[in-house]
Amino acid sequence: MPLSRAQLEANEKHTLSPFAQFSSGSRGRQFNEPTHEWRTDFQRDRDRIIHSRAFRRLEYKTQVFLNGTGDHLRTRLTHTIEVAAISRNIARALGLNEDLAESIALAHDLGHSPFGHKGEYALNDLMKDHGGFEHNRQSLRIVETLEQKYPHHDGLNLTWETREGLVKHYTAYDHPSKHENFDAKSSSLEAQVANLADEITYYSHDLDDGLESKLLDEENLKENIQIWRETSRQVHEQHGELNSESRHYSIIRLLIDSQVHDVVQTSGCLITKSGVQSADEVRLHDGPLIKYSDERREANLELRDYLYKNLYYNPVVHKPNQRAVKLLEALFGYYLQNPEEIGSQSQARIENDGLHRAVCDYLSGMTDRYVALEFERLGL
Repeated sequence: MPLSRAQLEANEKHTLSPFAQFSSGSRGRQFNEPTHEWRTDFQRDRDRIIHSRAFRRLEYKTQVFLNGTGDHLRTRLTHTIEVAAISRNIARALGLNEDLAESIALAHDLGHSPFGHKGEYALNDLMKDHGGFEHNRQSLRIVETLEQKYPHHDGLNLTWETREGLVKHYTAYDHPSKHENFDAKSSSLEAQVANLADEITYYSHDLDDGLESKLLDEENLKENIQIWRETSRQVHEQHGELNSESRHYSIIRLLIDSQVHDVVQTSGCLITKSGVQSADEVRLHDGPLIKYSDERREANLELRDYLYKNLYYNPVVHKPNQRAVKLLEALFGYYLQNPEEIGSQSQARIENDGLHRAVCDYLSGMTDRYVALEFERLGL
């Protein structure tokens, strides 16, 4: 017999840390609905996110390299799956709710525009007089409004805790805005875990993709980046000479492992020192408790600056993204003049949300390739 939801919730009380977010302690959903027989509310959130249209579209959205550039390069979807895996690992080590951490991780990029952060900046500029655009807010808008799967309400009707994690999502890339329904000082530890797992993932795997594409050079990394140099030395001491593919994989793997280890050790000490004894006490705490050590943070800042200079703004990456953004800008102008061309669901929202927001919703939901196809179809 499967374990009942009540049994799963009882197990959480026995196995998770007191400061974890228990499923039984959820603030619930916006629209009341029956609980499930053998799934907790956070498990249901995870399943709803995975089965959403917005999640499937991530397969064809840019992470760093334009989608379709290379079969082995990461997309927004593979990045998301990797963030979810690291989130579960950190949450498990700290005795937190893995299902909630995973749900937040899986949903954190649902609102991302085509063409990565270049597309996000372009839409924000196009919407500067109409509320702006930010993928954190758009992720929340998708799960609360834009997904249309249920007969009696808009959105996915996710729990308050998963939606809180989307509002509070913050990494070096992101600048989340405040939201009146999520005004606690801090988010749950599970949301903080998903935040930092995102950073660990893109630092490490963007390195991997940069080497795969040959835009980054291993010798140059050794000369300029401390954590690469140290990790490379460890791999050589453990395994001796390796072929380039195996060596890169081993360095990236060890790099991720050391990042996770640092976060778990540092965060465990900070949580203990804070004295928090419940998820709500975490929310009242000034500032996050899931952190790197100061030394690791400094090393990561060095790596981040290197990636911006040598990868993100490398002409091979930057120029195609800039050209792609021009397609987005052209389509935005066209749809403002021809709103009958946007999807029926977006058209239906013009009256309540305004034409600009409806067009923005439509464009931000597009995949990279669909933007190109629409641009060609319309002869722009």
